[in-house]
Amino acid sequence: MKRQRNVRILATLGPSSSSEEMIRKLHEAGADTFRINMSHADHDLMRKVVAMIRSVERQVGRPIGILADLQGPKLRVGKFAEGAVALKVGDAFILDDDTTPGDSTRVHLPHPEILASVKPGDRLLIDDGKLQLKAVRNDGKAIETVVVAGTKISDKKGVSLPDTDLPLGALTEKDRRDLDAVLQAEVDWIALSFVQRPEDLAEVRKIARGRAALLSKIEKPQAVARLAEIIEVSDALMVARGDLGVEMPLEAVPGIQKQITRACRKAGKPVVVATQMLESMITAPVPTRAEVSDVSIAVFEGADAIMLSAESAAGQYPVEAVAMMNAIAVQVEKDPNYPTIINAQRTAPEATGADAISLAARQIAETLNLSAIVTYTASGTTGLRAARERPQVPIIALSPVVETARRLSLVWGLHCVVTPDASDLDDMVDRACRITFSEGFGRAGDRVIVTAGVPLRTPGATNMLRIAYIGSDGLGGI
Repeated sequence: MKRQRNVRILATLGPSSSSEEMIRKLHEAGADTFRINMSHADHDLMRKVVAMIRSVERQVGRPIGILADLQGPKLRVGKFAEGAVALKVGDAFILDDDTTPGDSTRVHLPHPEILASVKPGDRLLIDDGKLQLKAVRNDGKAIETVVVAGTKISDKKGVSLPDTDLPLGALTEKDRRDLDAVLQAEVDWIALSFVQRPEDLAEVRKIARGRAALLSKIEKPQAVARLAEIIEVSDALMVARGDLGVEMPLEAVPGIQKQITRACRKAGKPVVVATQMLESMITAPVPTRAEVSDVSIAVFEGADAIMLSAESAAGQYPVEAVAMMNAIAVQVEKDPNYPTIINAQRTAPEATGADAISLAARQIAETLNLSAIVTYTASGTTGLRAARERPQVPIIALSPVVETARRLSLVWGLHCVVTPDASDLDDMVDRACRITFSEGFGRAGDRVIVTAGVPLRTPGATNMLRIAYIGSDGLGGI
């Protein structure tokens, strides 16, 4: 299935999209990778969904990626005697270690790590920021606060701490159980929630042992402050704008989105833009004009993937939401301003042979108006380098490793094909031309550029570039 766009679409599965038939419809509408939210899926359901995606993959003959999103630490207040209480600006309110049901003056906070870490002046945001508190005093057992904004607090509402560096890892006990289960199910990507520091990935990396790639969700100010370090130890990033917009000023989020997108592209790491992209399509068959503009900005910015959450998981129009996101992306990439914007953000390659080959392949392909860049990639590294260049011609990534092809389904511009390893250079060129022809990217007489590593089957050793003609039989010639 040949996509008419370079940006990838990541669609979340849920009650509205939990059948094999619906998963296939979503894929045909444009979804390249599917997200399973482990906050809502138990292990049995997760395994069923993975099996259905793999079944669809076999039916369509195209690699499909699966991302399992771990819940991460959820911080919540305790319960109230009346279920909820009213507050007003200026009221004093205490969060403490007393398990007694709360009232209008206090509530239990069942998180000793918060009680040990909050300092006077720190903000505590309750219920996605609907109630804002400011710490006045803290003795390690009770945090005395004053209400800054908001009028209500109720049972089990979430707590965000934008000013506090908590001594928490990214993995909870539930996450560890979920991680073991999704690795056994052979998902392709693991998303880590509420990453604060690069060290948060160490435990997951140790457990995963390369069986899945790691995506860090950037949704806390602490992560933004250490962005470069987190990018270095991650395989991909997500701009998780929901929680990011709670913990940081809303007006700062668009700039942070651009900062993360550009930093990831410079590093050659995939970046996903997520949250509320077509939110109104949960209940409406068409999006708002502002949402269309929001999606288009992410595409213009050169994001690798754009994500649907509740729109495809629990909404009334999941297929329409994917189709609309696909249509927006296709139209943006046809815009005459698109190449100019993408090219303006291009960064200089690193001083390596593989980066130089990828740069040369793009320049030659665009100068000679070739049909495609065909890159052989076993580990995925060569494919990532080709995508970082954001060429104006299609990139076909050929891999003998199905797991690699599935992971690369999240990467900008890569049309992934699983194919046996070439036996020699001639076979490699013939295979590249034949697949370009059969996949609809080139016709007889067209030219392609082929990049690979010699000797063959040497991971990360891209050092060869070759231009070839597609013959009348679909095979290649010099």
